[in-house]
Amino acid sequence: MPAQPAPATGDELALRRRVSDLEREEVADVLRDAAGEGRLSYGELEERLEQLYASKTYGDLVEITADLPNGPRVPGASEVPAVSPHYGGAMVEAGPVINVFMSETKRTGNWLVPQRQEINAVLGDVTLDYTEAQLPYAEVFVEVKSILADVKIRVPRNAIVHLDSNPILGSISEQESALSAADPATPATPTTFHIRGTAILGEIKIKRGPRLTKRLGLS
Repeated sequence: MPAQPAPATGDELALRRRVSDLEREEVADVLRDAAGEGRLSYGELEERLEQLYASKTYGDLVEITADLPNGPRVPGASEVPAVSPHYGGAMVEAGPVINVFMSETKRTGNWLVPQRQEINAVLGDVTLDYTEAQLPYAEVFVEVKSILADVKIRVPRNAIVHLDSNPILGSISEQESALSAADPATPATPTTFHIRGTAILGEIKIKRGPRLTKRLGLS
């Protein structure tokens, strides 16, 4: 007798389950949120929405959102320990998330910089000054979401900045590297900053070199 195929496991059956229009709409919200956070470009959003509305099974939904937070997961995946986010295939050390709501947060002076920093600011002000900070990593990743908020990021004068900006009725600006004499506090080896910014009716400014009060010896 021919060998009988092994019966499908519970996880396999769950992935084959047909999905409803309501479930598709829930995943569409996940995709739109990801685009608003700068995780997806609008081209990617349109492509994935097309795949979503053509999807038939729960497994299709899992595949569409596999690289995004808050999407549907393979049954049992929640039991897997979480790991730090990956950029370009390399795991990075994440610092505590900075959440600001109708308040103000500043990090200046000599502070230890994590390799990855996430900032969520709503109706507030955030200042991160890296010019005097301890920079143990050659690359630093900063993800910023500003909603009706003002976020200022000050990097060393010779820093290399890769900016991925997504202003939505907001403003994201980067000060160009000045050709002036090197500052004594500037690291000899430049640090590369990968900054993803989403400004929704808010403002994100990336500036270079010590603040004016520091240059004048006033602080």
